[in-house]
Amino acid sequence: MADRLVVVGASLAGLRAIEAVRADGWTGSVALIGAEEHLPYDRPPLSKDYLAADECADPTYREERKLTEELGAELLLGSPASALDVHECTVSVGERVVPYDALVIATGSHARELPGTRGLGGVFTIRTLDDAKALRVALRRGKPKVTVVGGGFIGSELAAVGRTLGLPVTVVERHATPLAGAVGEEMGQALTRLHERNGTRVLVDAQVEEVVGDDHVRAVKLADGTEIETDILVAGVGAAPSTGWLENSALTVDDGVVADARLAAAPRVHVAGDIARWPNALFDDVLRGPMRLQHWTSASEQGSRAALNAVSPDRARAYETVPYFWSDWYSSRIQFTGIPASDTHAVDVEVVAGDHTEGGPFTALYRANDRIIGALAVDMRAEVMKYRRLIAARTPWADAMEFARTRRRKAAARRSA
Repeated sequence: MADRLVVVGASLAGLRAIEAVRADGWTGSVALIGAEEHLPYDRPPLSKDYLAADECADPTYREERKLTEELGAELLLGSPASALDVHECTVSVGERVVPYDALVIATGSHARELPGTRGLGGVFTIRTLDDAKALRVALRRGKPKVTVVGGGFIGSELAAVGRTLGLPVTVVERHATPLAGAVGEEMGQALTRLHERNGTRVLVDAQVEEVVGDDHVRAVKLADGTEIETDILVAGVGAAPSTGWLENSALTVDDGVVADARLAAAPRVHVAGDIARWPNALFDDVLRGPMRLQHWTSASEQGSRAALNAVSPDRARAYETVPYFWSDWYSSRIQFTGIPASDTHAVDVEVVAGDHTEGGPFTALYRANDRIIGALAVDMRAEVMKYRRLIAARTPWADAMEFARTRRRKAAARRSA
């Protein structure tokens, strides 16, 4: 059993790593390394309530005393890890060398920027608490025109915030259907209609050719010649795993850090959160190769499992999960569990409750290899977790459909009672 655990990444996964080993009774020393000066904080609200609410709650998970006294963590915040030596079992933080017996890497990801916009006023990404603070102030300065580049979930949440604040918002999406890769073509169109019903302008098949401005953004010019007057430009073009500091570490870095089923990337080194690529056995019949997730739920689960495996390798267990995430747009809650696509089989999607064409609540199920692999729900909050259990059990499609029919009959009976 290890005597010293070092966690790199003062994130949700990093926090859960420390909490898990303490809850398990492990009494060794712990150090938490974080690039930001902030204590670990909750990221999902940063693109939602933190921006939209008149008064924003403190997103910090735990006060410093809880981390240092109750969890016994040494906090090394404000400087990023700069190198890893897996042979000497050390992490470098600037000039400081931090030794470990067990290491959990949870450095997460960083927002991608639009080319040529660094240093230009009025251009924002949203990933960190400082990003959110700056954007929150800008959104309340007059009545700015907002352009969001990228119609994915983060971009869509930001667009919804702008409209909630009464601002004119345009979403620029380079694909024909926003979110087609995340939920499929038909369901992507259904979600896009939420924008249209709430007054958000959505431009698809649109390529940004130039961001116009000297010191401050003035407009966004598209490849077809369209020019969009803009006071605030938000890049919602995805995030990349923060693995640059690991390039010479002997770990396998390939769109994240490649690990085994127990989240081990090397002897005494485990990974968790956005950077982890590992084989998820629950989907080995429909996916080839490892999976990387960027969701709150999986980060929390992986942080705990990686740390427990790291300090007690004799009790190490494989990590398996059915992915789950949620997104809040306007007054709607969107939830997805499972996976929307397969490397090995065609995927069919069937709406089993509600009507996705009318703008009301609905639930859709995803099928591959004759079993349920995913479920999408809009404003049907009680549904998704039930289907998550079916996905985890590799439930055959016929049984999943019978389950859905039973739920429809029960819902109809309640309405008529």
